[in-house]
Amino acid sequence: MSTHNQAQSALYPGSFDPPTLGHLDIIRRAARIFRRLLVGVLWNADKNACFSPEERMTMLREATAGIAGVEIVSFDGLLVHYLQREGLRVVVRGIRAYTDFESELQMALLNRALLPDMETLFMIPAPEYGIISSRRVLEIASLGGEVSHMVPPNVAAMLARRFPARQDSE
Repeated sequence: MSTHNQAQSALYPGSFDPPTLGHLDIIRRAARIFRRLLVGVLWNADKNACFSPEERMTMLREATAGIAGVEIVSFDGLLVHYLQREGLRVVVRGIRAYTDFESELQMALLNRALLPDMETLFMIPAPEYGIISSRRVLEIASLGGEVSHMVPPNVAAMLARRFPARQDSE
């Protein structure tokens, strides 16, 4: 298989708890680069997730329904093991700030030490999405704040059900 053919597919892994407009920006743009983009929802029992892997996959499937070549999958364990099982060699990662870069670079170097022929493609989001993070979205939503400008409509609806509007007393 030629190098060109090997780069026809990529994996965009993450917790996506919940998916944000920043995630969708990276997904849309990566889907224009790769014929097949697997969006991999990490299942980590040690992590305190707000949404189950199934809920996150459903939110992502709904939000990416119109994007050609995108498949939503889930996996646990080592990323490099999943890449090997699926015959993938390219990982897409989004970077919002320098602090993201430092931790992502360390992870990419570690993964490359485990699987030397893998590549990590770092993508920066559109400027309007650079401040959005899943953790901040959950924090704002849990405190009754408006997050519809940070997440797809289906995710905003899930967050509204998970965190009913607070009735703070005056």
